[in-house]
Amino acid sequence: MGPIERACLYERRRCILARMRGPGEEEDEAALKEALDGLLRFGAMALRSGATAFRVREWMGAIARGMKIESLAVHISLGAMTATARRGGATATLASEVAPIGINAWRIGAVEKLALAAPAGISPAGLTARLDAMEAVPPIHSLLTTALAVAAASGAFSYINGGGPAEILGSMVAGGIGQTLRSLMFRRHLNQYAVTAICAVAATSIFCLILVLIQAAGFPTPDHAAGFISSALFLVPGFPLVAALLDMLQNQINASLSRLAYGVGVLMAAAFGLSLVAAVAGLTTEPPPPLETSEAVTLLLRGIASFAGGCGFAILYNSSWRTVLAVGFLAIVGNELRLALHDAGMGLAPATLFGAMTVGLLGSLIRPRLHEPRMALTVPGIIIMIPGTYAFQTIVMFNQGDIQGALHAAVLNGFVVGAMAVGLAASRFIAERQWMVES
Repeated sequence: MGPIERACLYERRRCILARMRGPGEEEDEAALKEALDGLLRFGAMALRSGATAFRVREWMGAIARGMKIESLAVHISLGAMTATARRGGATATLASEVAPIGINAWRIGAVEKLALAAPAGISPAGLTARLDAMEAVPPIHSLLTTALAVAAASGAFSYINGGGPAEILGSMVAGGIGQTLRSLMFRRHLNQYAVTAICAVAATSIFCLILVLIQAAGFPTPDHAAGFISSALFLVPGFPLVAALLDMLQNQINASLSRLAYGVGVLMAAAFGLSLVAAVAGLTTEPPPPLETSEAVTLLLRGIASFAGGCGFAILYNSSWRTVLAVGFLAIVGNELRLALHDAGMGLAPATLFGAMTVGLLGSLIRPRLHEPRMALTVPGIIIMIPGTYAFQTIVMFNQGDIQGALHAAVLNGFVVGAMAVGLAASRFIAERQWMVES
């Protein structure tokens, strides 16, 4: 029997089975498909907001139990989601697209609360109404507030990486303008990678122009290293990269790899834009001279910078004001510990690991009181730990043809960034016993 004959035979059998089913079975299947459609919409909303795949699977299971669904199998990648459900004698399989993705910490918290509080017997119409209400909520922070927050975080990052007053000022102005440009371009639904490259060029060009104007006015300006990277700090995809590692540890391989590819793609787009400006400006890798202050003043300024950096990124990720303040204090503790360990002689990578792990453990401790997603508390608090000097050296040395030096700086940068993610993951193993058991 050829393939055409087999297909015809299969279709005849399907039609016979369809005629044999009673009207009650067809109604059950239609109701199950309606419920599954709402579940897929819920999961897609959570993924688009930046939630990890393993949490999305867990939340969908909680709502499915409230809908009396007996069995739910979900296949998740970053761009699509497929689910099969069974209830009684009816089964249904549906697929849904997910992209484009973004970061919305408030919405992650909203979908988590909906899943944990889903009542028994929740209807598809009730779920759809709640999702409609979530989508109708506007961003917590205005475009101006977000731009000012990014400006503060950029200046704080510049100081922590050794920048002086001129670099701090330049990175603040450039970062704020760059974030405003990115927000306006995203409102037109432009390609994320193109937007990232354009904003990287714009922010770093504005930074270099500001330093040129400061120098032309007769004020001395140090090397550009700290401020140059700081002006584009808002482009770092911290949420996707951390989520990719956490999904990997929970055996969500497809979602993890696709999210990792997305994060690396955004980084490469930003690096491309930075490289263009660095090549035109002729930057060098000489580190700026350290600011000479007393130990007490240094600790105070580091604490202020850490707080500003953590709060700035929490606002960028659309967190509530209560969460913003909590993130700021977590950033103070974690980054002060990291810098103190590094000053005491510990390597930057292990010092960063302990700092990030401290943020993760404290986030787990205060999370029950704030009722916020753990990632919304921890990820913004560790972005300030990114090694800006290594990232700057990597870009400039590649432009200068110093491949060996660039690779050395890139590896050091990779170790520190990896330590940030591993520190958060280690805190999960310590604070959540279920992470030690595979299911």
